[in-house]
Amino acid sequence: MSAKRDTAGRLLRLLSLLQSRADWPGPELAARLGVSTRTIRSDVERLRGLGYPVSATSGTAGGYRLGPGARLPPLLLDDEEAIAVAVGLRTAASGTVGGIEETSLRALAKLEQVLPARLRPRLGAVAAYTVPVPGSGPAVDSGLLATLAAACRDRRRLRFDYRDHDGNVTVRDTEPHRLVATGRRWYLVAWDVGRDAWRTFRVDRLTPRTPPGPAFPARPLPDGDVIAYVTKGVASVLGPCRTIATVYAPAEVVAERIPPVARVEHVDAGRCRLHIGAATPLALAVYLAALGLDFTVDGPADLLDQLAAISDRCSSARAT
Repeated sequence: MSAKRDTAGRLLRLLSLLQSRADWPGPELAARLGVSTRTIRSDVERLRGLGYPVSATSGTAGGYRLGPGARLPPLLLDDEEAIAVAVGLRTAASGTVGGIEETSLRALAKLEQVLPARLRPRLGAVAAYTVPVPGSGPAVDSGLLATLAAACRDRRRLRFDYRDHDGNVTVRDTEPHRLVATGRRWYLVAWDVGRDAWRTFRVDRLTPRTPPGPAFPARPLPDGDVIAYVTKGVASVLGPCRTIATVYAPAEVVAERIPPVARVEHVDAGRCRLHIGAATPLALAVYLAALGLDFTVDGPADLLDQLAAISDRCSSARAT
């Protein structure tokens, strides 16, 4: 059974290579797949038997080309799943994970070939009317994410160099548990062995030291909810200007309109408290005004001054 799985996997890799460019010399395919040219010839015959029109060229090296009309394996997804995967691949091609842009586009091209005709207009509309915001966050390397995810999965201790907000670098010995993406940044939630406490680390600021350390037992996650833990922790260091505003709207409504690092606290059906900060009083005032909801805030004084100034500017902007 293992040999059959290996052969099937190799055939899919071979098919992917043949689809990626027009011509492939046999020895180069063999080198890419780690097999002999004789195995390549056998695999090409298997692909032909499956209905893929692979043509061969003669000569010392020999070569192969995937002809027109090649069929991809059937798409075993329902309509909504197929659209979700396609949207995810488009997002990945312009997102904050570095090193997967080209891979995502190649995968998207293959997916679009096997999408039913009725779905292509929907996907085309997503592509035509979605505008990604460039530079929405620091890019992180896909290999780094894979390393961290593996350490979380295997419960292996991880040491890494960590650069803080001020540029100071320290070596941290951790028990990694979860990766959290806020939409702008990636964070690692880990137990800091040296500090005997939970900590949140920005992934773009850490450099792992290899190999990973010994295994560790699982711990109950902080607050029972790593998303709330990360949001709370990041909000506390957003900037020097912070406030707690009472917003006169349900918490779920406010949560949809705030930056990912702000924190909403439920009060009752019509009110919530918003914990938010920013680099400057003006930036914080703009965040609050942009909610489009009624709110009250007690301070700080610089924030109140900026809110008054914004109100005056908006009033004077009306044409008379």
